[in-house]
Formats: sequence, C-alpha cells, structure tokens
Amino acid sequence: IFEAHPFKGEVLFSQGDEGKSWYIILKGSVQCILYGKGVVGTLHEGDDFGKLSLVNNSPRTATIILNEDNTHFLRVDKDDFNRVLRDVEANTIKLKEFGKDVLILEKVPINVKTSDGTYQVCYKYSVMSGTAEKLLGYLLETYICVNFEEGDTILDDFFATYVIFMPTNQICATLLSIYKAKPHQRIGENIGLTLQEKIKVIRFILEWHDTTKETFFEDPKISLFLDELHQLIRVDVKVYPQLKDEMKTFESIMESDAEPKETRKSKLPWKQRNSIDKPKMIRSSDEVIFKVYCADHTYTTMKMRVDTPASRIIRLAADKLGLRSDQPDDLKLCEVKSTGERLLYKESDLSISYGLSLNGRLFLAPGDHLDALVPLPEQEGPQRGTWQKLEMFGSKELAYAITMHDYELFMAINQHELLYQVFGRYKYNKITANLDTFMRRFNEIQYWIVTEICLTPSPGKRVQLLRKFIKLASYCKEYRNLNSFFAIVMGLSNIAVSRLSLTWERLPSKIKRMFSEFETLMDPSRNHRVYRSTLTKLTPPIILFMPLLLKDLTFTHEGNKTYLIEGLVNFEKMRMLSHTMRTLKICRSQTLQLQVPQGAKNLSEIQEYVRELVVIDNQRILNQLSNKLEPRQT
Repeated sequence: IFEAHPFKGEVLFSQGDEGKSWYIILKGSVQCILYGKGVVGTLHEGDDFGKLSLVNNSPRTATIILNEDNTHFLRVDKDDFNRVLRDVEANTIKLKEFGKDVLILEKVPINVKTSDGTYQVCYKYSVMSGTAEKLLGYLLETYICVNFEEGDTILDDFFATYVIFMPTNQICATLLSIYKAKPHQRIGENIGLTLQEKIKVIRFILEWHDTTKETFFEDPKISLFLDELHQLIRVDVKVYPQLKDEMKTFESIMESDAEPKETRKSKLPWKQRNSIDKPKMIRSSDEVIFKVYCADHTYTTMKMRVDTPASRIIRLAADKLGLRSDQPDDLKLCEVKSTGERLLYKESDLSISYGLSLNGRLFLAPGDHLDALVPLPEQEGPQRGTWQKLEMFGSKELAYAITMHDYELFMAINQHELLYQVFGRYKYNKITANLDTFMRRFNEIQYWIVTEICLTPSPGKRVQLLRKFIKLASYCKEYRNLNSFFAIVMGLSNIAVSRLSLTWERLPSKIKRMFSEFETLMDPSRNHRVYRSTLTKLTPPIILFMPLLLKDLTFTHEGNKTYLIEGLVNFEKMRMLSHTMRTLKICRSQTLQLQVPQGAKNLSEIQEYVRELVVIDNQRILNQLSNKLEPRQT
C-alpha cells in the first residue's frame, strides 16, 4: 500500500505500540528515537523499518518520527508481510544506532503448535550478536511484560551468561538510566510510556532475582542499586498509583536477602571445618581460617575473607612469621603438594585455601628458596586404614550419608562459578570456592577408596572391602549420585587397586560383572555416549559428574569468539553455554528426598565419618603399599 505523509514531525508510531505494518521509505527520511536516549539514527530512501515487532509479535522498540515534509512509504501490513517472509525477507536484521550496528538478528525456523494439536514451521528473528547495553534494552522491550513463545530461552540465556560480557554495575547503571528517563512531549512520548518503562525495569529485576536466586545478592553493588531504586519507586508511586503492586513485590525481594551479615561465621576449609557444620554457599565475604607454613615447618594461623588476594596474604603472613626480605616482591606464596610438587600463586589469585589439593599446604618463602620447601610428614596421609570401622557400616548407609553430603555441596554451587572456571577466574576477580569444594570432593572419594584398600593388610578383609565398595557404587548410582559413583569406580580402577589380581580373583562372579558394567558407563568413546545416554534416562535430582560438564563448556568457549566485529557480543555463543549449563539447572530442579535406609545403625557416626575422610593422595605411596600387599611377580 502506498502511503504519503505531508508534514515533518509527524509520529508514525511510538515505542511500545503494537506492531501492525512494515515500512519501506520511497521518498524522504525518518528519525529513530529510543526512550531515554533521544534520536539514535536517521533512515533514508531505500531503508526499511518495523519488521522486528511483526516477526517476533512484540511491541515497537522505537518511536519513528518524520524528518522531512512530503515523505512517501510502501506499507506492508502484517498478514501480507507474514506471507512473503518465508521466501523473500532477508535472513538477518541489523539495528543501528549512530551509524553503527548494535544488534544483529537472524531468521530461524521454529515449530509452533496449532489449535488442532499439529505443528507448523514459522519464522522468527533470534538475537545473534549485539552490544551489551542493546541486548539488555532488547530484552526489556521484547520479553518483559510480553507473552513470548513457550520454549524461548533468551532471558535464561542472558541471566546465565551476563557475567561474561556485562558487569553487574553496568546492568544496574543501564536499568537506573531507563527508570529515571523523562518523556519527550515533542516527539509524542507520554506518561503512559514512562510508566510502562518503569514497570519493565522492576519486572526485569524480579526475573533476574527469580532466575539467579540466592546468588542475586552476591555482588554488594546490587544491594546499593536496589536501595536507590527503592527510594525512586517510593516517590513515583505517588504519581503513578499503578506502581503499588510492583513496589510490594520489589520490597519482598529486598527482604529475601534474609541472612543477616553478622550471622556469617568463620569457616575452615575442609579438614579443619567442624564436622557437624552443614556447608552452605560460600560467599566472598565469608571469613576462612587457614595455616601458612615456613620452610622449617613453623606456621601461623590466618583468619581472612575468602576473596582476600594472595598479595595481602603474603604481606600479613610475612609480618606474623617474621619473614623479612630486602625486596618486598621477593616473597612467594605457594602450595606444596604431598608429592613435593610446588604451585606458585599469582598476587591476584583469590579463594586460595579452597583451591588446595587434598593434602596440600600453603607455604611462604623467598623466591630463591622455593626448592627448599618439602611436605610436612602429615601430608603423607594416614598410616592405618579404617577397615575395622567400615566393617560396622552397611554399604547402603554409607551411600546414603555420602549422597546427602554431596548433595549439600552440589546445591551450593553458583552456576556462574562454572563460567569463571572456564573463562579464567582472574579475568573477573571472582571466587569459585563452591565449585572447588565440590570438585575436591570427587578426588577425596576417589583416593579414599584407594587408600582404604591399600591400608588393609588381610587378603580376606580386602576382598570384603572391595565387595563393599562395589556395592557402595551401586547404591550411589541408585541414588543418582553420579559424582560419587564415578569417583568410586575410578578409585577401584586406580592402578594401585586394579593390579591386586589375587584380591580380585576372590570376588564372586556376580560382583565382578557388576563392576564391569560400571566401567562401561565410564567409556569415553564417542564423546562419553554411554554416560550421556544414561543421564537422559534419569529424573532429577541428579548429582552430576562435573568434570564432563566443564569439558563441554570449555569446548564451546575455545571454539567460539566471545566478541565479534566492532566488539559485538557473540550471543549465539552465550546460548550454547547456557544450553550446557541448563543441565545443571535441570539436575537441581527437584529436592533430594531420600528415605533413611531401613534398620540403619550408627547413622550419625557414618555421617561424621564421610565428612572427615582422611586419604593418601600421593600415587607413589599408594603404589608402594600395593606392591607390599601383592609383590610383583617376576
């Protein structure tokens, strides 16, 4: 349809209006205006606009105002547009501001359910890349206060990955800017649009909170932002009574940061932690107690925040230990493993005590004296096994206690920690203590299995223990605790255990077959196909085998650029990362409700035991112990 407009300054349509037509400029020009920003670009003859809201069935994302008298358009109404879209319309839409691309969308087919229950292919535009600020603005305009298609995950994708490309303070500043913006009467913006934009900001924050839950308040900047916004809403509610309900909901999330700061207790990493404490989410502001050793094995005990950088630990520990150096930068903080291996920390490293290996210890020494650092005797691990105690514990009771503890650690992981781990935590100055704790648990269970077998001198008792551990793996699998299941199987596959042929020979055939089946689940061929297939058949809650999830994220990260031409965020990469992370969300979507095993005895003792496992993590020592049990045959 040909359409002519005689006068400059006429508003063709306003931001927030329903999209009814697509326009192609035949003569003249128009200005594109965004609420709170003003004019962001001018479109001329041959340019088109308005198709995005038609395809995505969403409100107009900008106001269009005539820039010249006597402007002519070709107008295509929605029904006609949909008919030509499949065959004619371009595969990509590029939105520009000030002459630069700020958002690129690509046409993708989707299956839509019709009224008769069948599916038909329709097309919509999906975000491929954009500036961080425009991505946020697009979500506000297109997905907040709008009923979008079931299965569209763009909001989830944004909240799962924003830490990579948009710091919290930038999100908060952008939202505040939109909330505070005033309407321009000259260009047709009215009080209704202002109210609509304020509601969108508030509802976006509610979505943000609901999606990220307890991690929402991790960044102190959020609390300051909420306080400032709350004051603005309290003033605005007098002008806009419609904000009353929004304000109540907003206040409810402010109150949900329920845990008072003074109740946050000092925590001890791992072995030093009180065994009856249930591990909750470790926050960067928590205090942690740990030891720092000198070369002569004297030490000092430190109490510091989890996010304390290595540089500060070095400075304070040096003062307490009386270490002096002519050059302040010469003192180095490092981990000495039980094997004697030394790992140096960079001054910017955080959450150091939670990242130690099982029997690792922190040492401080001048850079030229690092070779003199040797492990403490206690780092070798236990001299005697606990097989006598394990005889009293049933396999099912052990599996129950291990699973309950693993579940607590698993639920404490902040999903963003996976991204910090994969992209490099040093880039974000963030801790990964909860993920480190869970990953450490895997190693702990694995080496506990090997340690106990190698410290059981009696062949008969060793066979009993082997049988108990295989049954333990079976119960962990039944409880959908894949983390400990794999840890146990890997422990039993360790060379120090697998070489004990005289012990394995005495196992009943049924138990041997069971273990062989478990080993096939660990088959890495065809990208761990057997494990992935098994995972799809389980119902939540499932305690994941985390190393494989991290491997998948790493593969996506290393195979795709984070930023494209002109610094646009590669949002397609964010979708792929979010899709992988959704596995974690699904596995944690239900609460674990295990029944206490019937006739369980010593349960409190078992629970304390599995929380305080003492292990040997030095493979050389384990091999020596194994060779003593069954000497090599020449």
